[in-house]
Amino acid sequence: MIHAGQYHTLTVGRISDHGLYLANEEGDEVLLPNRYVSLKDAVGDAKKVFVYHDSEDRLVATTETPLAGAGDIAYLQVVDKNDHGAFLDWGLAAKHLFLPNRNQQGGVVVGRRYLVWIYEDSITGRAVASMKLRGAVGNEEIGVAPGEEVALIVASESEIGWRVIVDGRHWGMLYRNQMFSPVEIGDRLTGFVRRVTEDGRIDVAVQKQGYNEVKDASGRLMELIREAGGVLPLGDRSDPTDVARLTGMSKKVFKRALGVLMKQGAVVAADTETRLKNERTAATAGVADAETKITGK
Repeated sequence: MIHAGQYHTLTVGRISDHGLYLANEEGDEVLLPNRYVSLKDAVGDAKKVFVYHDSEDRLVATTETPLAGAGDIAYLQVVDKNDHGAFLDWGLAAKHLFLPNRNQQGGVVVGRRYLVWIYEDSITGRAVASMKLRGAVGNEEIGVAPGEEVALIVASESEIGWRVIVDGRHWGMLYRNQMFSPVEIGDRLTGFVRRVTEDGRIDVAVQKQGYNEVKDASGRLMELIREAGGVLPLGDRSDPTDVARLTGMSKKVFKRALGVLMKQGAVVAADTETRLKNERTAATAGVADAETKITGK
């Protein structure tokens, strides 16, 4: 069966005046309009397309790439609304995504963006949006583990940090004291699971923990020093706020990363300044002995 809101790889079954009719193995067909057709297309060709319902409620295909599809959570802008709901820009020129009134929370404003879950409506078969994320996100059965790399979407902000969606399926918490660069609702980040509690809470960070964190941080610090022309206006006694602003690291991580580079002989550090020791050394400096620096072995 050909489902709306999803990608399908289909075969060109026949050619008409309106475009190509694409079919799956069961013989179900969908039209790919002429504006997406090439003169090179021929019967028997396989084409990957995105399928949706057009303004006349017909199932059609497109070679355009939407911002999101069925099963995804996305931060989309409201472009119009009527008595029945709102319409979101999901990246398709010919059709906006419908957000029914029943799926809204507190109403929406044209021009603003909202975090929504996209799904195939069981009655109409159309791809629709919902601001009610319970059907997609929950922590009843946790499918991630501490140390695992995960994809994050920033959902909301509180005094202690940001509530995030972990791998598109769980709620997690990114604490303010673990974040050292600006964050906005809807941002997509790469994170790491710090811990999973017995009551199903997931804490995440955007930096790796322990040895891996310092290994990455020392490499990043070297990049920043080079980008600054060989002199970075930060050192062992720099204010933590300045360190976070210029490097995106906590003062603790910065000092450990700086210590790695100093031990490698790549940099010379003063109270509020760090310089490349020499370009030849800096060019070969890495983090090979970061583990020795941290473990003492």
